[in-house]
Amino acid sequence: MTPITLPIVAALALAFTAPSATKAHAQSSAKAAPAPMASPAPNPPAAPSQAIRLVEAARAQTATFALYTPAYVKIPYPGGDVPASTGVCTDVVVRAYRALGIDLQVEIAKSGVGSGDTNIDHRRVEVQRKFFSMKGKALPVTKNAKDYKPGNIVTFHLPNGWFSKTHVAIVSDRLSSNGTPLIIHNRGLGVQEEDWLFSEKITGHYEYRITR
Repeated sequence: MTPITLPIVAALALAFTAPSATKAHAQSSAKAAPAPMASPAPNPPAAPSQAIRLVEAARAQTATFALYTPAYVKIPYPGGDVPASTGVCTDVVVRAYRALGIDLQVEIAKSGVGSGDTNIDHRRVEVQRKFFSMKGKALPVTKNAKDYKPGNIVTFHLPNGWFSKTHVAIVSDRLSSNGTPLIIHNRGLGVQEEDWLFSEKITGHYEYRITR
């Protein structure tokens, strides 16, 4: 019997083991392949700040004409309001804050800055000024448009006012063509958003319960 030489033995061993080794390598590669990564969920849009929500609540009032009606009216307490079709400048502020869950009728009554009449105190500019000075943050009165931020409360003196010599407005998040913030207010023509910030003498500048 002819003896099998070593090279022939090695070749035979390679022939018998190669398929098995190839299969094992393929299985190993398959196991090592990483699973496809799922696409990350998109981040939800950030909720608007309280200042912007206050501005939006004031702006929403421009959709309904409110006849300027400064008459004394008996209203419920808390949550009392004159008819939505009527109102004055202070009602724009009261209604905007109420849309955020802040009832100035109640807060002003609790503060003691008015006369104690819950029908009218919160609807008076001078009472609101005292309240915002006491419970809010009084800000500098300047002629620099950049000092007036969305949601700020601004009061005015109107020497030629039709119905009142005092006035209040909310600073908008929109700017005029010259970069001056618009304001949202009712100066006798219904609730409007307009370029009027520096039209009359500013008597007060405030921020109240605003988280930016």
